[in-house]
Amino acid sequence: MKNIYKTASILAFIIGAMSIFAGSKVLLGIDTKNYTVLNWLVIYNVIFGFISIIAAYLIWLKHKFTKKAIVFILASHLMLLFYLYFFNKNVASESINAMVFRTSIWVVIALLTLAFKNQSE
Repeated sequence: MKNIYKTASILAFIIGAMSIFAGSKVLLGIDTKNYTVLNWLVIYNVIFGFISIIAAYLIWLKHKFTKKAIVFILASHLMLLFYLYFFNKNVASESINAMVFRTSIWVVIALLTLAFKNQSE
């Protein structure tokens, strides 16, 4: 069961690094998209990429703030996804799909670390 936390940590690190890498390329003009890009959404993704890497470290250590970090990230992604899907008419389907992917990964991370917590201790 100890490997569950390591798996969750690696997933958090990868999704965080991907968000930083992809978002930074867009913000720096290295990668241009053929759809409407919401700069505030790209900035959100880069910021949460860094937060995800910090969370990955906390998960790896089984730090006391692990649960709070996971819930914060997952809740933020869920709220933003809800907003994008139902209230923002300018968002590209690619952006919604990317947020669905990020949110899904964080659901898996939450299930791995929170659902199995009692079994792994």
